[in-house]
Amino acid sequence: MSKLSAILLTAMMTTSAGWSVAAHAESRGKDSAAPGPENLIESQLKKLDATIPIESITKSPMPGVYKVMLKGGFVLYSSENGQYVIKGDMLEIRGNQLVNLTEAMKSQQNAKLLESLKKEDMVIFSPKGETKGVVYAFTDVDCGYCRKLHREVDRLNELGIELRYLAFPRGGKQSPVHGKMTEAWCSVDRKQALTDLKTGNPIGVEIRGDKAACSSVIDHHHKLGIQMGINGTPAMVLENGQVIPGYRPADDIARIIESQS
Repeated sequence: MSKLSAILLTAMMTTSAGWSVAAHAESRGKDSAAPGPENLIESQLKKLDATIPIESITKSPMPGVYKVMLKGGFVLYSSENGQYVIKGDMLEIRGNQLVNLTEAMKSQQNAKLLESLKKEDMVIFSPKGETKGVVYAFTDVDCGYCRKLHREVDRLNELGIELRYLAFPRGGKQSPVHGKMTEAWCSVDRKQALTDLKTGNPIGVEIRGDKAACSSVIDHHHKLGIQMGINGTPAMVLENGQVIPGYRPADDIARIIESQS
């Protein structure tokens, strides 16, 4: 593999090995006499890595530049002939503001992924009164800052924020944390089970669910997080798909949600 390939692919797709290229060629017309820009770009990228996980290739807002969406929320920009590739964010000047188009696009993708989730597959802490905002949190029960965030649950609820936990055992399926979180999701009281684990205690409520089904939910959340570019915990995602990496106090989260509305 060339140095360019290593720069583009190793940095962006360490979690995407084995993904197949999405079948998006049909929409571009397989039988056209001359290859269009999309075909040229795909061909050039596949010279670097035949398994590059392309989801779509479309025109970007910048004339002569195409947007290449990859699995995992990664984005590349390419010239029409695929010879020149840019790894980075595209920014647009709107009046006196600078808008990050790449981040906005990633957020839109994330929001669609969140919509596919079932509420019954999450551990949800809801306000007693009006819900003013929702935060999805990818969590690991042994993560120190995840535990710190959990101590903010009451304050989040006081501020009208609903916290929806998604499982993200950082060590993957074979880690002890995966087993702990599977048991929490199989508990008769998931909220208490998760609280027990996050305070360093064994689960103190009955575990009687289908462990295979609970394990499948943990795996689904973990894969979803990777698809959204999550690589650490806690990682919070707003309903609009904006990712807030790392720990943030409840009041900071409330201010961010308020600014979005």
